[in-house]
Amino acid sequence: MTTDPNGYGATSFWLETSGDDLTPRPRFDGSGDTDVAILGAGYTGLWTAYELLRREPGLKVTVLDREIAGFGASGRNGGWCTAGLQVSSANLERRFGREAMTAIEDAVETGVDEIGRFCLEEGIDADYTKGGSLVVARGPSQVPAMEQHWAGLEAAGRADRYERLDAAGAAERVRVDGALGGIFGTEYASMHPGKLVRGLARAVERRGGIIHERTDVVDVEPGAGNGQLRPALRTDRGELRADTVVLAGEAYLTQLRPWHRSLLPTYSLIVLTEPLTDAQWAEIGWAARECLASYRLSIDYLTRTRDGRILFGGRGAPYRFGSRIEPRFDRDERTHAMLRRFVEAWFPSLTGIRFTHAWGGPLGFPRDWLPTFAYDRRTGLASGRGYTGHGVATANLAGRVLADLITGARTELTELPLVDRRGPSWEPEPLRFIGVRYVQESLLRLDERSERTGDPPTGRSIAERLASR
Repeated sequence: MTTDPNGYGATSFWLETSGDDLTPRPRFDGSGDTDVAILGAGYTGLWTAYELLRREPGLKVTVLDREIAGFGASGRNGGWCTAGLQVSSANLERRFGREAMTAIEDAVETGVDEIGRFCLEEGIDADYTKGGSLVVARGPSQVPAMEQHWAGLEAAGRADRYERLDAAGAAERVRVDGALGGIFGTEYASMHPGKLVRGLARAVERRGGIIHERTDVVDVEPGAGNGQLRPALRTDRGELRADTVVLAGEAYLTQLRPWHRSLLPTYSLIVLTEPLTDAQWAEIGWAARECLASYRLSIDYLTRTRDGRILFGGRGAPYRFGSRIEPRFDRDERTHAMLRRFVEAWFPSLTGIRFTHAWGGPLGFPRDWLPTFAYDRRTGLASGRGYTGHGVATANLAGRVLADLITGARTELTELPLVDRRGPSWEPEPLRFIGVRYVQESLLRLDERSERTGDPPTGRSIAERLASR
């Protein structure tokens, strides 16, 4: 992360290259009143604002953010527009039944095309490319996970959206060292998250929405339920009352006491190479800009940017006691060094390549790995949260669901079992710290052992069972 001269905090490469004026919008100053007040100018808050204003143009919608629009995960993610949740189809079917599983997965998938449609309609160049996804098995230890993935797609009736590839088929798309095969999916897209979130903010403002940046929300007051007291966002500079308050802070929501254990802030980190030459790209392939990953337990994700760089992201940064979020945690040299080594391991022809940027940020993990879209008309509080790193398309879905709920529309989306559900809270400290650190370190060790020996993880370890989804 770097710090800009205007002093509003750390920004990522994505925001620096968004082509937008990053001069902060005015602060909220003094008491105010609005129809809908939204905490958080990331994807969830801005999609909600956009959908509300598109349906009811006369609505007064005000968005508050402690930093700038897109400062959090919306503006520094890996550039994936993912057509799914980080929960298996089998898990969804076990919990909600076959029909609901299909409805959930179809609804999330629509977010990918909705974002592409939005960019066309609003004239926003967000580098959106629907190039699909490729998950490769790097070495024999990852082949069983690939086979299990394919079996799960067939069992869920979704294999028609995917293609199983042998080593040669995977190499025709991207030449990854050690790849023994892969699964290609058609419904994923890549994009420039900074351009998307900043463009979305401008689209909200064009429709009459108001965004206040550098405004710290210190408390949320629910409505009284009797119509006499409306809910409010209390800031460091005044109070904003509304008919409805939308909580869209994702991981940062945990810094408010009532929601402290609703999500687990887990850091994901990224490194970025210099632009590759045409000759280097000819060696690698990757012409369709597929979202690229492997079957490591501890998660990796790669993006080919429009300007010809390789972005390599992954987990591994340690969880912080008490769910603390601080700017200094955006960097973890051990993890960033590991990611730089991975780039050269995946693409040996790039050995010695220069890395120009490194950054990170917190994701919001619910205890059961499932997002929640909720609206309590009695208190006037609404919320969309819990994306486990798959938030680009899911946040678009959240905005559409919350707009339906707030305006009183009954749709197929409001009938999803993710709506108005009560997920479990995370354990109190120090149990949370002990458990999460144990799982993080154990998964890294299991990956290292599998890559060293060629033996796949058994799936029976405590860490694997705790992290299963």
